[in-house]
Amino acid sequence: MERFRAAKPPAADFFAGALLWALMMTASAMAALYARNRFETSHLSELALLYFFGGLFAWPFMLPLARFFAWRRPVATRFAAFFACLTAGTILMTAFLFSMDYRIFYSRWHAPFGSVIWIFEFIFTGANAVYQFAVLGVRLFLPFGLVCLLATSLVLAKRMR
Repeated sequence: MERFRAAKPPAADFFAGALLWALMMTASAMAALYARNRFETSHLSELALLYFFGGLFAWPFMLPLARFFAWRRPVATRFAAFFACLTAGTILMTAFLFSMDYRIFYSRWHAPFGSVIWIFEFIFTGANAVYQFAVLGVRLFLPFGLVCLLATSLVLAKRMR
């Protein structure tokens, strides 16, 4: 029971951290886009929003989870818990948001809601979108996102007692 209480982050870490993490993930994606093609894309604002909300929505789930795993552990283990949870959570949440956007686009050609065909279309459209994000989208987290991840994990690991 004590572990669950320790997993609850302070309100400032929860809210300000989510906003800061979202801004770092957006900056990471924008830096990668600038380095690769000098922002030569017609979807710049949509990509910025995708990475912002991916970071914003991942933080509230991953911070308590990482704190749960890091409770009463050495600094190196706490660092690993924050690093793993923030990495997985941010990538998965951003991929989920991408797949929902993908789904909205293709839904006009899908069968009516609730039908067996619709279920198959929903599953395979989502799987295709997650695959496409894994191939093309994850690299926008590098290299700046990795630096942010390392720094954030280190700060969180040292602050938690």
